[in-house]
Amino acid sequence: MSEGTLHTSPLHQVHLDAGARMTDFAGWSMPLRYAGDLAEHHTVREHAGLFDLSHMGQIEVSGPQADQALDYALVSACSRLKNGRARYTMLVDADGGILDDLIVYRLGEMEFLVIANAANRITVLDSITHRSRGFAASVVDRTPHRALIAVQGPQAAGILAGLLPVDLEELRYYSAVLTNLGNVPVLLARTGYTGEDGFELSLPADAAVGVWQRLAAAGEGTLEPCGLAARDSLRLEAGMPLYGQELGTEVTPYEVGMGRLVHADREFVGSTALAHRAAEGPRSFLTALTGTGRRAARTGYDVLDGEEVVGRITSGVLSPTLGHPIALARTMSAYEPGQVVGVDVRGNLQEMTVAERPFYTRPA
Repeated sequence: MSEGTLHTSPLHQVHLDAGARMTDFAGWSMPLRYAGDLAEHHTVREHAGLFDLSHMGQIEVSGPQADQALDYALVSACSRLKNGRARYTMLVDADGGILDDLIVYRLGEMEFLVIANAANRITVLDSITHRSRGFAASVVDRTPHRALIAVQGPQAAGILAGLLPVDLEELRYYSAVLTNLGNVPVLLARTGYTGEDGFELSLPADAAVGVWQRLAAAGEGTLEPCGLAARDSLRLEAGMPLYGQELGTEVTPYEVGMGRLVHADREFVGSTALAHRAAEGPRSFLTALTGTGRRAARTGYDVLDGEEVVGRITSGVLSPTLGHPIALARTMSAYEPGQVVGVDVRGNLQEMTVAERPFYTRPA
């Protein structure tokens, strides 16, 4: 691939044929929207959405010491995962700064799958490869030969139930199973980034179009294709951080309220720095904010306590589900739910109230 050329998903032509508006995202040409951001957001909350996530990195780590290699590479002890289970974790640098947030699936005693953000795939691949030296483990980038498709929403299980020889009621959240959709081998995981019940299917790239079409046919009338814009508003309502906005090398897991991911009773890259940070306490805080009216507090806007700038908005949107502004901010001090701060929204001071995450929780 020549410099400046975008990667394309195995479903690229399907998106074009459906009239999707495409965008350059982390070096990939991906669908930003189809029918419209609001319509796609609401279909996921009320019915189900179909997402192409093939830009995400899929990295296989296997071998007799694959679990030990990942234990050394990541902040969480992946060796403690049972077969068929998944874990949300992080890759940090020697100073504890976040290089990426990941999901690790244990597929067998000696086989793991790491899902990385598209923008950080090479960083993750290189870091795990380097950190695996000295362990009997192999690290292989499967991204070019795989696709990743998500079905998210309250009707997701019903749509998939008739297509897979799996009892979905038995598949717990953050669990995965190797199965088949027709004659296509898939890794089916009950995971997602929307705040709804849902599933992600990893499968061979050359089978992606056929599987996408079968899913669309099975969900006709309720399942709609959705783009990156809806995925972003959905994840923000669910209070989920995004790398490059809430997460980055300038913060550690403790600054984003995820110290629980750090299994500190073992050595890993960054463990010494994180032990110091845990003892000292975080240097900044990820603060959830809600507002009134219709004006969203966008990324980069200043957060003020009185006349003092105390932080900046990392993500903000007028919540389609809740009908009022919501935002995440990085603040220099900890604030309790119910406290009021100001946000400079294009020169106008707008009051916002500190809230708890998530902003939205799906009905039981």
